[in-house]
Amino acid sequence: MTGRGTGAAALDTQDDEQYDATPFLPVRGGLPAHRRAAAGCRGCPLHRYASGTVFGRGPAHARLMLVGEQPGDHEDQEGKAFVGPAGRLLSRALREAGVDEEDAYLTNAVKHFKFTEDATRKRRIHKAPSLRETLACRPWLLAELRLVSPAVIVTLGATAGRALLGADFRVGTDRGVPRPLPGPDGEDGDGVQVLPTVHPSAVLRARDRKEMYEGLVADLRTAAGVLEDTAG
Repeated sequence: MTGRGTGAAALDTQDDEQYDATPFLPVRGGLPAHRRAAAGCRGCPLHRYASGTVFGRGPAHARLMLVGEQPGDHEDQEGKAFVGPAGRLLSRALREAGVDEEDAYLTNAVKHFKFTEDATRKRRIHKAPSLRETLACRPWLLAELRLVSPAVIVTLGATAGRALLGADFRVGTDRGVPRPLPGPDGEDGDGVQVLPTVHPSAVLRARDRKEMYEGLVADLRTAAGVLEDTAG
């Protein structure tokens, strides 16, 4: 078992900790420099219990970026985004939607795995990051956006959607419809389009998995269409 203990669930009550990754970002350099710097990030208490930072992966100038919530157990152990069951489902959905995963940049809104452990301590159970933890990690996500400069961003799930579209975002009402990425001043952010959809882990948990999976594929097809439009 990897990880550093059983106290991750108690992090929400630790108010004396720093919650800002900004001091750990490099002042210059591309994705490799940021990936190296992120490995030493102590911008929130999540680093104490995760095995390590899981930075994004993919081409440095991908036109499509997919943003999830946080690494899962498999991702934390391997140090690579979207390699667990949800990642495999996402890979299948991308293929069915006609999207080449090798051309996309995949990352998460939060770079450390937040979890609790069951009574037997034989498995780690995902725990959703708090808004405070998401905002603390947002400088890394904004740096990835700046460096990759995608034309289209697909947000997977509520945490990723709120990280980029604001606290009022709701997956159930906002999914499947592309919209401009908000800039820091509230105006459109450089013409980048954001298309929200469900997280693949939600598909795995769904009672009607087939219907939810088909919805995910449909949303990814929409994203592929938006990507073609921006190329034209």
